[in-house]
Amino acid sequence: MKLLVLVTILWAFSFSLIGEFLAGRVDSDFAVLSRVLLAALVFLPLTRWRGVPGGMKLGIMATGMLQFGITYLCLYRSFSYLTVPEVLLFTIFTPLYVTLLDDAMYRRFSPVALLAAAIATLGAGIIRYDGLSEDYITGFLLLQVANFTFAAGQVGYKHVMQRYPLELPGYRTFGYFFFGALVIALPSFLVFGNPDKLPATGLQWGILAWLGLAASGLGLYLWNRGGCQVDAGTLAIMNNALVPAGLLVNLLIWNRDADLGRLALGGLVIAFSLWVNNRFRRQALA
Repeated sequence: MKLLVLVTILWAFSFSLIGEFLAGRVDSDFAVLSRVLLAALVFLPLTRWRGVPGGMKLGIMATGMLQFGITYLCLYRSFSYLTVPEVLLFTIFTPLYVTLLDDAMYRRFSPVALLAAAIATLGAGIIRYDGLSEDYITGFLLLQVANFTFAAGQVGYKHVMQRYPLELPGYRTFGYFFFGALVIALPSFLVFGNPDKLPATGLQWGILAWLGLAASGLGLYLWNRGGCQVDAGTLAIMNNALVPAGLLVNLLIWNRDADLGRLALGGLVIAFSLWVNNRFRRQALA
């Protein structure tokens, strides 16, 4: 749980940094590719090549293709159609996907976890529901693909690690996650990338470096490791903690208008969903 909270704080800045400094200015495919390459370079010297089952390598690579490759390509494109608050709004469905996918993997149905995720979704919706732009449908669909693949990557990584319980630190195999993401990001840039929209300022390069090394490299590793330590309901709820955190950053740093009453009410609803999950899911599993 502590790891998920730490990464939530780290990622709270990412939405605003992308929306304020990169979206529409830097080619989205290049932005994603640079993040993948930087994160992969961090883990390359740490990666264990021998003694790791082939199924585990492929499984982690697949989660990287989903959770990073496809997710971030869709996420960056969505900023061409949506504002930062709208992007935050449309990410509120990720908890539902996490819960449903986890249940599907175990061939079960957990009403408590689904209820908690639905309450968290309601809380995030209270925070961020307002007027939508004309391009919201395109942006909405892009983000639903991103939400689904991000959820699938989280659930998939957790199940891969449970299936292959090696006596090996997680960081020794997490490099395969970014190698998988590279399989998606590199061809996408080669086919769809725009060489005329590469970073033009030191600030843009610096933001990409931060997003690649900290938000992607460190953040995704800690998030997935944290996801392995909690149940699906808690993981689903923590996905929506990004909404109030991201809005606070957008409000305090970029001085964007926000309804503080709705922010407080939505935050309380999300906190209540976490209590519901912790209280009743344990009883259901007992």
